[in-house]
Parts: sequence; C-alpha cells; structure tokens
Amino acid sequence: MKRVYLLSLAIALFTVACTSKTVQDAKEQTVTENVTQEAPQEVTATDAAYETVVIKGEIKSPQKEMRTKIGSKSVTVNYGSPSVNERTVWGNLVPYDAVWRTGANEATTFETAVDLKVQGQDLPAGKYGLFTVPTESGDWTVIFNTVSEQWGSSAYDKTKDVLRVNATATMIEEASETMEFVMEGNNLVLKWDKLVLPIAISL
Repeated sequence: MKRVYLLSLAIALFTVACTSKTVQDAKEQTVTENVTQEAPQEVTATDAAYETVVIKGEIKSPQKEMRTKIGSKSVTVNYGSPSVNERTVWGNLVPYDAVWRTGANEATTFETAVDLKVQGQDLPAGKYGLFTVPTESGDWTVIFNTVSEQWGSSAYDKTKDVLRVNATATMIEEASETMEFVMEGNNLVLKWDKLVLPIAISL
C-alpha cells in the first residue's frame, strides 16, 4: 500500500511540473510574438552623425526622415526621396531659377529644437518648409518658410519666409540615384544625381 501511495505521489508531482513548464513556455512564446510584431521602422542609412528612416516606403518616391543632433538638441529633415530613373534632373525635371519643394510630394520640412545659425545667419527653433531655388551657376538660394505643411511648392508664399541664405552647389563624379539629405561635419548636405549642396548649420 505504501508503495502505491508513493507511486501516486510521484506521478502527481511529475504532472504538476509538466503543467507549469507548459504554461511558462506559452508565456515566453507570447512575449516573443509581441516583440516580433512591434518591429522598428526601416532604417536606410546610419552614420555616427545621423540616421535616415523610411516613413512611407510603399510609395513611388519614399517619404524619409533624416535625424541628427546639434549639441544635444534634435534636428530633422522630412522629405520625399525621388530617383533619377535615367532622367535629366537639373534644368529639366527640376527647373532652374524657380522655387523648388526640394524633394517629391509634400514640401520638405526642416525642424529644429534649438536656435541655429544657417550659413552664419540666425534661424529660431521651430518647424519650417524647406525650399530652394536651383541655378545653373550653382549659386542656390535656401529658404526656410513658416508654412511647413503644404503640397509641393504651388502654395509657397514668399511673405512667410523666415530666412533666405545662399549656398553653393557643385557637381561630382559619384552620382546618387535617390535624393538624400545627410550630415557631413557641420554641413547638412543635399545629394541627388551628381549634385551636392552643403548647407552649414551650427549653434
């Protein structure tokens, strides 16, 4: 009788242990599934000075955001990233001597959490529409406009400009198929096709 009792007790303990292990495994699997479902946004490029994140990747000219820090404060550039696609960009797809949204789709935006100097001139903290006026000579105008949310440049209003600065665009041998904003040292740099446009920003 005692042996039967001990055998029954052992079977009961083994059953409890197996049940606890099954419950624990189920909990761990649920946690793993939840983590997998909360995948981070796609990062297309990362550098010590910045990162570029795809906000909308399913559209023809993906919406991207370049994120950096000036001092300890954040600066972001949100833009539609068109491709060359064997087209003539400068002076054709992007006309010279006309205000350009500096990207595709919505107007590009520039947001800073701290007062900055852009090309040596003051720009207060805030969110701006970032427009440019390309020229064949390479002497571009860079515009920061208080209307940050608008489609393209069709609604651009010069009276809303906060800052206009000059910057020099140059042509290089290495081409960028997609239009990008990157940080190189203290310069915010626009790159597309064989053109680069550095814009100096600092505290």
